[in-house]
Amino acid sequence: KNLKCVGFEGTGQYYSNLKSRYGNNIDTCNIAQLLAPSIIDLSKTFYCHLGVNVPDHAMTFRSLCNLLQDSVTPFVVSVHAKECAGVCKQNEMLISYLKSFFTLVCQATLTIRIIDLLQKCTQVSPKRKENLAKNDLPVVVIFKDFEAFNSQVLQDFILICSRYTQELPFVFIFGIATSPSAIQHRLPHSVSSLLCIEVFHSLSCTQHLASVFDKLILNSQFPFKLSSRVIQVLVGIFLYHDFSVQNFVKGLQFSMLEHFNSQPLSVLCCQKHEALLSAKILSKQNVERIRHLPSFMRYVETQEPQEQVRLLTNDEHVKEVCQKLLKNLHTYHKNYYPILQCLHSLTSSLPKFPLGKHIRELHVSCIEKNLWETEEYDSALQLLRILAKDELVAALRSCAEILKSANTKRMQNVLQQLEDFLGRLEALQGKSDSVSKMEYQRTDLFQLQKTLLEKESRRTKRMNPFEVLRSQVIDFIDSLVREYLTPAEFQPLNEVCYYSSSGVLRQRLNVTPRTSIQAALTHPFYYLKNESLKTNTGTISSAAPDLCIVYKLHLECGRLINLYDWLEAYVTVMSAAEDQDTNSEECGKFDSLKHARFIQAVSEMEFLGFVKSTKQKTDHVARLTWGGC
Repeated sequence: KNLKCVGFEGTGQYYSNLKSRYGNNIDTCNIAQLLAPSIIDLSKTFYCHLGVNVPDHAMTFRSLCNLLQDSVTPFVVSVHAKECAGVCKQNEMLISYLKSFFTLVCQATLTIRIIDLLQKCTQVSPKRKENLAKNDLPVVVIFKDFEAFNSQVLQDFILICSRYTQELPFVFIFGIATSPSAIQHRLPHSVSSLLCIEVFHSLSCTQHLASVFDKLILNSQFPFKLSSRVIQVLVGIFLYHDFSVQNFVKGLQFSMLEHFNSQPLSVLCCQKHEALLSAKILSKQNVERIRHLPSFMRYVETQEPQEQVRLLTNDEHVKEVCQKLLKNLHTYHKNYYPILQCLHSLTSSLPKFPLGKHIRELHVSCIEKNLWETEEYDSALQLLRILAKDELVAALRSCAEILKSANTKRMQNVLQQLEDFLGRLEALQGKSDSVSKMEYQRTDLFQLQKTLLEKESRRTKRMNPFEVLRSQVIDFIDSLVREYLTPAEFQPLNEVCYYSSSGVLRQRLNVTPRTSIQAALTHPFYYLKNESLKTNTGTISSAAPDLCIVYKLHLECGRLINLYDWLEAYVTVMSAAEDQDTNSEECGKFDSLKHARFIQAVSEMEFLGFVKSTKQKTDHVARLTWGGC
C-alpha cells in the first residue's frame, strides 16, 4: 500500500478537537506529532470521525490548513467539487489538478517535473527543515465535500498519483458527511485498496459547548455574566437551529457588546481591583443610576432608617457601600461556582437526571429561582439519601477535588468538613463488616416471619451508623446549596455584571426573514427614507416601488388572484402617479412598459415566496402567505 490517505467524516470542529486533546495553546509540534507518523510510514493513514450536521466546517478546514502549513508541509491545498467537475481525460488530469492545487504555493505552470520546483522552494520554516532534509515533504490535498466529487475523476486522480508516490508523497483528507462506507461506495476496490485509513473520533458539539461554558460562563475570573433567559435563548438557537459552537460564541460576544453599550454602569463590570477603583471615581450621574437599580433599592429597604437616608442623600457614602457590595458580588461568584460543580457531580449520575444532565441546566435553575423550593431538588435529595457507601464515597471525593482549586476561606472550610466526612465513612467500613456478620444468623421460617412482623409493626426504623452518617452528609450538602446557590438577582448590583435583555438578543440572532420582508414592502419609507413614500394607514402610494404596490394589492385578494384584475388595479395606481383623470377613458389603460413592469413585479413576488402559479386556473396565481403587516 503505497499511498497515504487522511479521511475526515463530517464537517466537525477539528480545531476544537485538538484543543480538547492538547489544551488551549496548541503547539505546532503537537500537529507534527499527530501527522508525522503518517508522512514517514506509508502503511499508516488517518480517518477522523467528527460527526455530521456541524456548520463550522469552513473554520475547521481553514484552521487545519494553517496548522499543517506551519508544522508539516507548505504544500496544502483545499478544493471543492465544483472546482474539479470538468476534468475528464486521464492523461491531462494530473497536470490540471496540480495546476489548481499548487496555485497558492508555486504560482507557475506545473508538469510531471514538479518535484524539482518543490525542492527549490526556499521559504521553509525551521520546524520543517528536518523533513525537508529527508525529502519527504508531502502534498496535502483536502477534499472538503468528498461525496460531491465525480467518482471517475477521483479514481483516475488517485491512480495517477499512486505512480509518483516514491518521488512526491501525497496525503489526502476526505470531508465526508455520512459514514466511512461512502469511500467504498464511490471508489472501487482496486482504488480503495491503495488507501490505508485509520479512524479517529472527536467530541460532539454538545461537549464542545460544555467546554465553552466551563471556560467562559461558569468561571469566576470572567466578570461578564448572562441571565437565565439569555442562556436559554443562546442554547436554544444552538440546539434547535445550527449546532454551531462558532455561532454560539458570536452570540456571547454580541451579548457582551450589547451589555456594555446599553448599560452605563457596565464600567464596573471588570476585575475586582479595577472595579473598586472605578467605584471610587463614579460620577454623580452614575451614582444616581445606582440608586435606581432594582437590586440596590431592595438593599436600601433592608437597612435601618438612618442608613437609608444616607444612601439616598450622600453620594460619597454610596460609593463606599458600592465598593463593599462589589466585593460581596465577586465573593459570591467565587463561592457559587465550586458548589455548583459539586452539586452537579453529585446529581449528574442519578436516575432520570432530576436536576439536569448538563451543568448548564443546573446553572439556569439556580440563577432563575430558589433551587431548594423545586420538586426536582426534593427528588434528587431523596435519591441521594439511598446511595450506597461506595457511591457516596466516590461522589464526595470528586467534590473534594473540585474544592481544592477554590481559593476562598469558606471553600477551604467546606473542604475540611468534606474530608472529615470521608474519614468517618472510611473508618466505618471495617465496623460495618463485623456488625453485618453478627446480625445475620441462621434461623428457621417461623422465626423469620416473626422478625419481619415485628419490624413491620415498628413505626420508626432504627438507622444503622452508616445511614445516620449518610443523612448528615446530605443535610450538609443541602445547607451548602441554600447558602451559596442563591439566585443572582438577589445579589445587590447584579445588573452591573449580568446581561438580561433576552428579547433584544432573540430579535437580533433569531430573526424571521419573512416578517422583515413584509415590513419593508408595507412601509418602504422606513427603509428608503423618501418623504414621498409616507402614506396613511390602508392607502397605497403611487410613488412606491412596483414590488411594494403589487404586494399591497395582493393583500386585498383571496386564495386565488386573477392576474388581469391584479394588472388593472396596478395600472389604476400608476395612473394616479401620472395625474390622469380617473373618470377619463385613458385611465386604466396600460401600455407595454407598464405591462412589463407588472410582470417583473409578479416574478419578484413569486421569487420571494408570496405567490405561485396554479394548475386550477391558468390565468390565476395562488397566494401563499397570510397575516401580512
